[in-house]
Amino acid sequence: MKTFRPALLAACLLLTGCASSTSQPESTSPSTWWNPVSWSWSTLSPWNWFSSPLQVSEQGVGGINGSTALQQQALSDGLNGNYRLRQGMRTADGNIVHFWQALNSDKQVKLELTGQSTVSRVDISDHTIATASGVKIGTPFSSLYKKAFKNCQKASGADSASVECKAPDSQHISYVFSGDWHGPEGLIPSDQTLKNWTISKIIWRR
Repeated sequence: MKTFRPALLAACLLLTGCASSTSQPESTSPSTWWNPVSWSWSTLSPWNWFSSPLQVSEQGVGGINGSTALQQQALSDGLNGNYRLRQGMRTADGNIVHFWQALNSDKQVKLELTGQSTVSRVDISDHTIATASGVKIGTPFSSLYKKAFKNCQKASGADSASVECKAPDSQHISYVFSGDWHGPEGLIPSDQTLKNWTISKIIWRR
């Protein structure tokens, strides 16, 4: 019994050390707050290493739609466990924005999902995710549009240097095009310039 108690104590200390070593300090930034990065078991499962790419449709992205809860397990299931999820919130125009970011194995953000209790918007920068017609990151403007008029507008926020265009025959999908241009701020490039721009982001809105 004397030898059992020290062994039990050592085991408890070892487990405590392992648990504390996996935690990460939260950001103290006044504009953005992060939860510690967390892994779901589905992400680590070998069954998900060969899962098929997600698709963007009028209904949503993969298994994510407007009724999907903005919670880790629901999001992980909707994304087939393909990403590591990181939770945060920030202020925008005086309002608090809740979001989750989906990171790949290289810790690059590939999707951002925002909303309140459920998902209202998904920003996609993963080139493996495409629409049913094959539109994805890198698709040129000229393959989808002849002109920006009635289709496009100046993008906002972090994408203010880009142009956002409504996807043809869609009520929920839009494309953000980026490229080289040195014209006046606040205006969008000419159609001649835009034809060489490519999609840098796909946005799905509820």
